[in-house]
Amino acid sequence: MHRYVFTLLFLATALTSLAQHPYQGAANRLAADPSLKNGSLSISVIDVESGQLLASYEPERALSPASNLKVLATASALAILGPDYRYQTNLEYDGTLSDDGVLSGNLYLSGYGDPTLGSPLIEGAMPLAPLMERLRMAVQQAGIRRIEGSVIGDASAFGSQSSAGTWQWEDMGNYYGAGAWALNLHENLHYLHFQQQAGLGSIPAIAGTEPEIPGLQFINEVVSAGRGTGDNAYIFGAPYQFNRYVRGTIPVGTGIFTIKGSIPDPPLFAAQTLRQSLATVGIMAGGASSRVNAQATTRRRQLYTHESPPLSRIVERANMESVNLYCEAMVKTIGWNQKQEGSTAAGLEALRAYWEGEGLDWDGCYLSDGSGLSGANAVTSLFLARLLRLMARQEESLFRPFYESLPLAGRSGSLKNTLRGTAAEGRLRAKSGTLERVRAYTGYATARNGRLLAFSVIVNNYSGSGGAIRQKLERFMLELCEN
Repeated sequence: MHRYVFTLLFLATALTSLAQHPYQGAANRLAADPSLKNGSLSISVIDVESGQLLASYEPERALSPASNLKVLATASALAILGPDYRYQTNLEYDGTLSDDGVLSGNLYLSGYGDPTLGSPLIEGAMPLAPLMERLRMAVQQAGIRRIEGSVIGDASAFGSQSSAGTWQWEDMGNYYGAGAWALNLHENLHYLHFQQQAGLGSIPAIAGTEPEIPGLQFINEVVSAGRGTGDNAYIFGAPYQFNRYVRGTIPVGTGIFTIKGSIPDPPLFAAQTLRQSLATVGIMAGGASSRVNAQATTRRRQLYTHESPPLSRIVERANMESVNLYCEAMVKTIGWNQKQEGSTAAGLEALRAYWEGEGLDWDGCYLSDGSGLSGANAVTSLFLARLLRLMARQEESLFRPFYESLPLAGRSGSLKNTLRGTAAEGRLRAKSGTLERVRAYTGYATARNGRLLAFSVIVNNYSGSGGAIRQKLERFMLELCEN
């Protein structure tokens, strides 16, 4: 009995001490906010050096993390594949090549997940036009003058399922819902241009796409809204579907207004674009097609291997700009690398095995994708905070690129205009997450005494506006740096 009473007194003292900590006070104030009366909140703040949980509120509550899930994908890619990993894409041919340059066979562009192939948006990647020129030159240098077969975009390494089955219909036609194939091109996105109209309620005409996607057609239901209302247009269409609806609004005006959509079949688009490039120098091919299931059955000869920027740079853009494609590709690449299966399920299984081997408890985690776009994902704040602590204790070559990939308060990424001029500016790095009725931040804060904190705060089903809850979360993060 005496021992039982002593244990209770010890626990009561520990809980009182925790409640008195300034960080716990900040957590308690957030939890008591009226906007969370019908919502859910999970908070964990961990001292990186000691591993002590300094503040918490329902730390093991499983909630939708939105894009906070990207910290898991990017940390796992760095830890499993390595920061210097580079994706490779191969230009190959099969059949026979005659002395006069006639290829009795097919030309293949074979992908293994590079999400930056032909990208105009990431430093170090070769944009689409120079990439096609380089591939064309490789064909010319091999002495190929005509292709009797087809140009084939080979994406069979990852199969045909490009996106998670739990993604919303409203997302998949837009650039952020493009999905990931083994052969991606131009970040799997196109720019859709509208000619703005002056009258409210008028239909702005579609002025074309960039790049041009053969066969892509739109049923335009977009209308003109007030000046300054921004992009509220959505493209509806699934992978491999070339007839798409565009709905919503864009502002009135007199210029060109541009939104971004997903390319329905990037492997096919890659084959078509390469075939067109070859035709500009008189190298004709019988056709262009994609391959997403069948594995290679014929012997191929390699003409050229294209390499991506290093993974560390891809991770940086993935977290800074919250690029769903990059994280989906990373997870599938982990599956291909570890299990010889380029699927989301295999990748998630492999990264779970890795982190459980590092001592990370997976309780309360239910994952459907690598980017956080799926509403079926659920994790706990304690899981994410512990993951970040594990990363902080890795060797510098792993931790540094991960840490620097996270937006910096008042300086970069989604936090560029957040907490500027406060104690958090330059001292707090975090990945933000946003879905309908979801707001979250996961990252690192440097406390007033210089110690590094790993934290995660996730809110689901709050009341009020997204802007209002964001300000309350920002106030919580500020207190981590002020105390």
